[in-house]
Amino acid sequence: MEQMKRVLLVSFLILSALIITACSGKSDSETTENENNNDASEEEQVTIVYATGVDTTGATQSQIEAFEQAHPHINVEYREMPADTGQQHDQYVTMFSSQSSEVDVYNGDIIWTAEFAQANYALELDRFIEADSIDLDSHFEGPIQAGNYNGRQWALPVYMNASFLYYRTDITDTPPATWDELIKQAEKMQGEEGTEFGYLLQGSQYEGMVTNFIEIIASYGGSVIDEDNNVVINSPETIKGLEKFAEIVQSDFVPGNILNFQEIETENAWIAGDSVFARNWTYMQSSSNDEERSEVAGNVEIAPIPAGDEGSSSALGGWMAMINRYSEHPEESWELVKFLAGEEGQKIGAIQGARAPTIESLYDDSEVQSAGPLFSNPSFVEGLSVAVPRPVSPIYPEISEIIQIEVSRVLTGEQTAEQAVENMESQLKEALAD
Repeated sequence: MEQMKRVLLVSFLILSALIITACSGKSDSETTENENNNDASEEEQVTIVYATGVDTTGATQSQIEAFEQAHPHINVEYREMPADTGQQHDQYVTMFSSQSSEVDVYNGDIIWTAEFAQANYALELDRFIEADSIDLDSHFEGPIQAGNYNGRQWALPVYMNASFLYYRTDITDTPPATWDELIKQAEKMQGEEGTEFGYLLQGSQYEGMVTNFIEIIASYGGSVIDEDNNVVINSPETIKGLEKFAEIVQSDFVPGNILNFQEIETENAWIAGDSVFARNWTYMQSSSNDEERSEVAGNVEIAPIPAGDEGSSSALGGWMAMINRYSEHPEESWELVKFLAGEEGQKIGAIQGARAPTIESLYDDSEVQSAGPLFSNPSFVEGLSVAVPRPVSPIYPEISEIIQIEVSRVLTGEQTAEQAVENMESQLKEALAD
């Protein structure tokens, strides 16, 4: 009898356990599956679209792969934009003016920042920067300024460009440090080693001439618009810089048709061995030392742009990463922007794409230094450090056109520098007031 009671008790306990398990509705396998589903929901896969110009180096794809490895829940779709900067700009305007969210992160020319900010095409980054304690001071000052408008940061730099003074090492090993020294050396050395000219620059009425103007007035302390969007172009400093610009353009040591010179004319004359000095962007270093094309290969070095009363200033170029204001994934987009503008992203860009970093410490990195001769050149780093942005304004194209017309009239001798800055002042104030 006792044995039967024990059997009944055990049976009752087993049956109770089965009932409890059934009521819970979860088997062991179901519990494990639900836990996995919870983990998956915490790391939900998100796809964002990154748009940037044509890249033949493979650096962009490598940046994306490195980012995805560090952020396995974020997939990046690479959208290749046209190589032509103007076409890129127009496509973005068409896209964002309709509040499209098809692109999340995009690279923009540094002169687009204010325009895209005011038009609500870009998302302000300040809250992300503050939350992640991003050290903007680790970058050169110029690119950070180019991404700032009305006191807010709308873009972070991914790489930069600047202008430099090229000089013939078979003629001189001491490049001019100031504009006055340039004038003296160009006059004295013109004709040496088969040269026809002392100096080459971009004097044609176009955007390239504006960058020449911006850097020379900045070297004397002049500016066009201040950080509060006030027109400050009518100053003794700007006048002095413009007068020096005109003195050089009207000299006998530049080509007689210098007012027709853009970058390509400068490059062609330079690699033909026609000049002692030339002002151009970093890309000309490559063609200068191309033994198949260049008559000066092996005899070229770069130096910072000559200084005025306030030091050397170089015109800033480059590209900035921005977030589409209408992106459906702003948090994930910020992670990509932070990566592209950070040390790892910029290092990949430098090593694989020959893109000049905006983070100064990367120029001490041995792998970056080995990626190209300029990256280990102190003169190159110095030139980048003094690069100044063009006016950060939503109407920059209109500002550029005003400068082109009025400065060109000074270079041709049609008006004085004083008259030009007065004209530019009134026109710029009117344009900004509209």
